[in-house]
Amino acid sequence: MALLRSYVSGRWHTAASDGAPLHDAVTGEEIARISSEGVDMAAALDYGRRTGGPALRELTFHQRAALLKVLASHLLEHKEELYALSAKTGATSRDSLVDVDGGIGVLFAYSGKGRRELPNAKVYVEGPVEPLSKGGTFVGQHIAAPLRGVAVQINAFNFPVWGPLEKFAPAFVAGVPSLIKPGSQTAYLTEKLVELIVNSGIIPEGSIQLVCGSAGDLLDHVTAQDLVSFTGSASTALRLRTHDAVVRNSVRFNAEADSLNCSILGPDATPGTTEFDLFVKQLVAEMTTKAGQKCTAIRRAFVPAALLDDVAQATAERLAKVTIGNPANPDVRMGALAGLEQREEVRRSLKALLDAGDIVYGDLAKVDVIDADPERGAFMSPVLLRADADRAEPHEVEAFGPVSTLMPYTSTDHVVDLAARGHGSLVGSIVTADADFAREVAHGVAPWHGRLLVLDAEDAKESTGHGSPLPGLIHGGPGRAGGGEEMGGIRGVLHHLQRTAIQGSPRMLAEITGQWVAGAPRRTEEVHPFRKSLADLRIGDSVVAGPRTVTQADIDHFSEFTGDTFYAHTDPVAAAANEFFGGIVAHGYLIVSFAAGLFVSPEPGPVLANYGLENLRFLTPVFPGDELTVTLTAKQITPRENAEYGEVRWDADVTKQGGESVAKYDVLTLVAKQ
Repeated sequence: MALLRSYVSGRWHTAASDGAPLHDAVTGEEIARISSEGVDMAAALDYGRRTGGPALRELTFHQRAALLKVLASHLLEHKEELYALSAKTGATSRDSLVDVDGGIGVLFAYSGKGRRELPNAKVYVEGPVEPLSKGGTFVGQHIAAPLRGVAVQINAFNFPVWGPLEKFAPAFVAGVPSLIKPGSQTAYLTEKLVELIVNSGIIPEGSIQLVCGSAGDLLDHVTAQDLVSFTGSASTALRLRTHDAVVRNSVRFNAEADSLNCSILGPDATPGTTEFDLFVKQLVAEMTTKAGQKCTAIRRAFVPAALLDDVAQATAERLAKVTIGNPANPDVRMGALAGLEQREEVRRSLKALLDAGDIVYGDLAKVDVIDADPERGAFMSPVLLRADADRAEPHEVEAFGPVSTLMPYTSTDHVVDLAARGHGSLVGSIVTADADFAREVAHGVAPWHGRLLVLDAEDAKESTGHGSPLPGLIHGGPGRAGGGEEMGGIRGVLHHLQRTAIQGSPRMLAEITGQWVAGAPRRTEEVHPFRKSLADLRIGDSVVAGPRTVTQADIDHFSEFTGDTFYAHTDPVAAAANEFFGGIVAHGYLIVSFAAGLFVSPEPGPVLANYGLENLRFLTPVFPGDELTVTLTAKQITPRENAEYGEVRWDADVTKQGGESVAKYDVLTLVAKQ
């Protein structure tokens, strides 16, 4: 029987021992064995720090993000190999879509976000410059640089592809190598995933490592530069979080733990409404997708007391249509749990829940299956319970399978209190068309949830559903849910960077950050900066243009030509009465237009397009007779990977006689590289 391999220190490692058996969740057959015996955990971490880290940090954020897209495309081409193994975990084709395609989708998403929202640089400049002195010669700026360690990622068994990739993607974009320790029950699928990644040769060596089997003494060797991310039970998260090395070295620790997620049906969603049907459909989907083995699944379903019977009947009728069995059969809608041990664990939890309620639908003793042996495979019937909401068990016991509990509530305050009794959840959903109810519940339960879905007829068609974490949003939750955050768009990348405050002169700050800072030197030359390609343009290149006198005729013409006849530009009496103006003033956009006319170099050249303004502020009124001068300075240069042009951000400062700034903003242009 094949023994799963680990990939550490640049090579595949096979343990000398026989290892523990792993079984096909559908047939019960032994399909592999697993052991990490012989893996030198300290050496693996050191290899990641010395080989993977430096190679990644040689690349910019954009370059790493671009590699993610190539990797995602490669995995997409080989996804059928992953699907074949995914079926052995008990997953249906739809389940595999969530796991395999969902994981690959995270790579695509982070590739796009990395190139759109991060600089094409090796450090991230965060926030505005902070003035620290009256004269402006001492300023501060925050930067964030990649940690010099390894992102240790300990994953659960239920999502053997998506789980590793949703942690790997932000770490990779950040420039931090990953060491993946998958859940043992389904590690054969993660092994195949890493094999495809390693054999592709797309990412730098040392960027990814894999340990199949026990983590052993792995955490004994983590340092202050390493990170640990964990998905699994709250009890295991507590044990890892309090590991001596993690505590002693203040290791960044992120946990995403089991949680008793809830879905709340609004009082307006009576039988016959779209929202009532959406609630029932979503509840059944969350119970049966991945056979309920999702950390985001609905465990507690709160409904108005008057609607409890209706919801119970409608849900039971829909559950009765769910076919269970071998995922290879296209008629099957729910596969097996990950293994027989997992099924027994769910049954044990169900015994505790039955002390608090009754079964509305389901049979604990038997289940009808298609194309499979119900005893050898880890099959079980979906179980819908009905319980007293004031009992403790439904708010404390999680059956990690196709199990959910219906509970009644009597008021908005009551359901907010019930939701909070879960002591922290990854996600909750509110199914209602009543905006007032949605607002009150959302504000009330937000402190206990990492994510909230408000589902109604308007968003149902495009909604990704209660249980679907998305790369652009955080995946985590407070309290019992672990207190951590994964993904969250660029937030997930920043988690792997060290934020540092840099203090110094504007000149030094500009040199360190790669961005021009007000007060730093400017270079004004005979060659207009718009005549320079990216290859020749430098931070601080500047042009001073003007002056141009603003006349009353200009203001009148702009008013007539644009249709902007706001009284401050057209009514002398009303304008004089306004304390902000004191008389007729020029339009702000007239000022910006005049400034463009002053600094532009009109002939065709390296500047290909002006594609926007940012941070525009009008600071001082401009009156007829005022003279405008504009100073334009190259502030940030961002070459675009795989394109013949890049983005240049220009600092624009429009002043009038006496040097007072009347408008400040950033001009964004696309400039040819050569």
